[in-house]
Amino acid sequence: MKPRWTVLFTLVLVLCCAAASAQETGDPNELRALAQQLAGASLSKMPPILEQLGETGGERVVPLLRALLEGDLYKVKSTDEIVLGVEQGDGYAASDALDGTALGEYPSSDLKKLRVNNSVRVQLRGIIARLTLGSDKVAVRKEAVRNILERPDEEGVTLLRAALLQETDATVADLQRLAIALYDINHTDDPALRLESLQHLEGSVEPDARNTLLRLVEQDGDGNYLEPNPVIRARATALLQNIESKVEFYELLETIFFGLSLGSVLLLVATGLAITFGVMGVINMAHGELIMLGAYTTYVVQQLMPGNIALSILVAIPAAFVVSGLVGIVIERGVIRFLHGRPLETLLATFGISLVLQQAVRTIFSPLNRQVATPDWMFGSLEFNAVFSITYNRLYVLLFALLVFFLLQLILKKTPLGLQVRAVSQNRDMARSVGIRTEWVDAMTFGLGSGVAGLAGVALSQLTNVGPNLGQAYIIDSFMVVVFGGVGNLWGTLVGGFTLGITNKFLEPVTGAVLANILVLVFIILFIQKRPRGLFPQKGRAAE
Repeated sequence: MKPRWTVLFTLVLVLCCAAASAQETGDPNELRALAQQLAGASLSKMPPILEQLGETGGERVVPLLRALLEGDLYKVKSTDEIVLGVEQGDGYAASDALDGTALGEYPSSDLKKLRVNNSVRVQLRGIIARLTLGSDKVAVRKEAVRNILERPDEEGVTLLRAALLQETDATVADLQRLAIALYDINHTDDPALRLESLQHLEGSVEPDARNTLLRLVEQDGDGNYLEPNPVIRARATALLQNIESKVEFYELLETIFFGLSLGSVLLLVATGLAITFGVMGVINMAHGELIMLGAYTTYVVQQLMPGNIALSILVAIPAAFVVSGLVGIVIERGVIRFLHGRPLETLLATFGISLVLQQAVRTIFSPLNRQVATPDWMFGSLEFNAVFSITYNRLYVLLFALLVFFLLQLILKKTPLGLQVRAVSQNRDMARSVGIRTEWVDAMTFGLGSGVAGLAGVALSQLTNVGPNLGQAYIIDSFMVVVFGGVGNLWGTLVGGFTLGITNKFLEPVTGAVLANILVLVFIILFIQKRPRGLFPQKGRAAE
């Protein structure tokens, strides 16, 4: 008998769990029928329908409710079907209101927006908060608290107090306490409660916390404080000073990161130039167009692999290296090898090649910019707090630039080609006398530098639009980095790129972007007057 009772109890438990799950998620047909009622409902009849949707559908109906709140929910006039609409050209890209399935495009005349008033908006925010505060996902709960934080009301704060008792994530719990404290400070007259609530603002860099503290220490036109209680005002002043110092620190970190991000781009675009300039002494004015070819290669690979954007980026990396590298070898074999020792003619010839490459791209792809899609894993940002966050695309470009740099160092230090490149760069005549085929080394070196330029194009395609003039925006900067770091020295290129990038980002808020570039250029000119061979000059008897 005992095993039978155990089996029976287990069966009842499973059925109860299934019933609870069904009640929470709701039958799809029932949910769709409820949503369909919104199409013909007046504003006075919407509230019970919305409440029933929330109770029946749970978190599944949040996108529908949010679309209604933000004015993105429509009904198809001919069928009364409820759809999510995103404006696109002269019409709308429609998707299913419940499961998000794409439904194609509709002209604007075929759709009618479902409108709500203020009371329905308040109700929608409450239902969304109630559904998302109980989500299993930490990010969803955090976003729910932030939504309440933006528009705090009694109902939302009541929900937060209840959710706080069951919250397991410390970050979300701190944010919930902050939202409750801000509400109590702004909506309570009890000095003891307000003073106690201020403790939860300590060290918080949330904009709402800073704004509340600023209001507490603010003065009117006659010099009178808006907050009459001196104890609360003094505590708010101390908290505000602490928060402002934290904000300044995180803003400093953000500026440094943006400088490193710019420096990583400069490192990528200048590394290939440092190789060719250092070994061959060639001023390659077509270097920017080799970067452009790498970016267009990324675009073409994506067009050939439309269903797999993430994989296409990985395929584009070797493809861009090969395409730009082969074009570089053709340029070196076809033009540059005949102009050794004639720097002015080399400069003019490569400038002409850059114009030819630009026009060829305009002919093939048109003069219009091309958009290269970014894979999902490069979207969004790594958020540390409300002030400091790092965008994933720039973080990946920074890591990619460092990876390319160290792989290049490995090639130059540990391979026969690297040994021959270093020998030719130090003393071309002596290298030729010991049997090194200097012409072959020149071609391979130019191809390697051009291939790295193509890799820079892949990275830039994730940061900006791809167009025929893409490379021209970076050619001057790349020369500045190479000259500043030391011609032919890759470590100098690394230090020079990051130094100029960080310096530029610190100057921009003070002087503006254009003047910052001018000041950096003036600095390099003055620096070269003192150290003509850059930060890390080549050493040895043949270094000159």
